[in-house]
Amino acid sequence: MSWSIILGLGLFSCIVSYLATWAVLAMLRARSILDHANERSSHLGSVPRGGGIAVMAVIVVGWSLYAHFLGASFNVITIALLAAALAGISFIDDVRGLPTLQRLVLQTLAVALGCLVLPDEPDSLGIFQGWLPPVADRLAAGFLWLWFVNLFNFMDGIDGITVVEAGSIGLALVLMAYFAGDAAHVATPGIIVAGAVIGFGIWNWRPAKIFLGDVGSVGLGFLLGWLLLSLAGSGQWAAALLLPLYYLADATWTLLRRMLGGEDFWQAHRSHFYQHAASSMGDHGRVALIILGCNGVLVALALWSVLGGTQWVALLIGGVAVAGLLCYFSRLKSENPNQNEAE
Repeated sequence: MSWSIILGLGLFSCIVSYLATWAVLAMLRARSILDHANERSSHLGSVPRGGGIAVMAVIVVGWSLYAHFLGASFNVITIALLAAALAGISFIDDVRGLPTLQRLVLQTLAVALGCLVLPDEPDSLGIFQGWLPPVADRLAAGFLWLWFVNLFNFMDGIDGITVVEAGSIGLALVLMAYFAGDAAHVATPGIIVAGAVIGFGIWNWRPAKIFLGDVGSVGLGFLLGWLLLSLAGSGQWAAALLLPLYYLADATWTLLRRMLGGEDFWQAHRSHFYQHAASSMGDHGRVALIILGCNGVLVALALWSVLGGTQWVALLIGGVAVAGLLCYFSRLKSENPNQNEAE
């Protein structure tokens, strides 16, 4: 596929997502599907929730048409349909709420079915590059994928942050394919994701007029998890870890801290590093842009790793960069322990 077509798909996805979000916004307002502020929220007032309907519709249709007309693997359609089903369940959760265990079981089922269509070339060493036996490799991949789906949901707590993260990963996959010849199998799905979230992001940037809701954050986590696992399975495991490293680090460390502290870690909260930063700075957009800058460093390191750089070194440098940002956000909290976020 030519690069003009790939870029055109990204632009088209962006425009359609922007228009679809406008239509969904009107629908959500008319039906009073709103996210009301509470003590755990990082916003004030009531904002329509469920804008991820538009994002997921654009991506699912885009991936399916790409697979059907341009000869992509049937696996792409399978993952798109599983994501659509998971997004539908998540929208029900947005509207009326579902028990935590029920959500987790359904997510586990979607991930288990998705693991059946992970890339499995004859000469493939697996997602973990031969470190684990085949069955253990898939089980570990499924566990990480399930965690990624949930952390993507956990991290969607301030205006624009998930747009920045999903857009960065999607565009990075395209850059890797262009400069290094790797990631060609995920470049087109990646740019469709990037275009869709950027189109939505125009409405979601501070002050957000609409939120993704679980329908968007869970669906995006599922789709991006599959793309990253596919990248790791092709041998680019360092890039697959580097691209989402900030989200992985913030969510995982926060979860472990809450578990060790005896808190109900599955409940909504405001204890992520980025939430502390937003509270201290009083500006969602500034925090999202700082994370975007960190992601830029991670994307550059991922490109370097696929262009011949030592993968372990790239990952180590990326880890230092993310740790530095987490320390900076943590220091902001300690300097402004009683400061409330301005909306």
